[in-house]
Amino acid sequence: MDGIHLLGEWYGCPADTPEFTRADALRALCVKSSTDAGLTVVGECFYQFEPQGVTGTVLLAESHLAIHTWPEHGFVSVDVYVCNLATDNSAKAERLFRTLEAALQPKRVKFHSIHRGGKDAA
Repeated sequence: MDGIHLLGEWYGCPADTPEFTRADALRALCVKSSTDAGLTVVGECFYQFEPQGVTGTVLLAESHLAIHTWPEHGFVSVDVYVCNLATDNSAKAERLFRTLEAALQPKRVKFHSIHRGGKDAA
């Protein structure tokens, strides 16, 4: 299946950002950012670690968003994968990824974009 997978490692995120430390705030950001990007949310699950940190997923009709925060290290890992079955959703994936990055304010980033599947797949 043709698609784009965006992977990010974000360093130096401010530890006092609610979306970085609280599951409810991160859930709201991720769901709203997904729909604002034009993607279709079909489910979500977020887990609050104690004393801190959040793991969350948003299930998209187009595929998924997964995000994990480590406030004690100022670190976030994120991946956004979308399929391009009926239409090219790459710009929507990029918009979602960049909206989350802006909200969590990393000082340093690592970014990878991987083309998955397609007609060249064996």
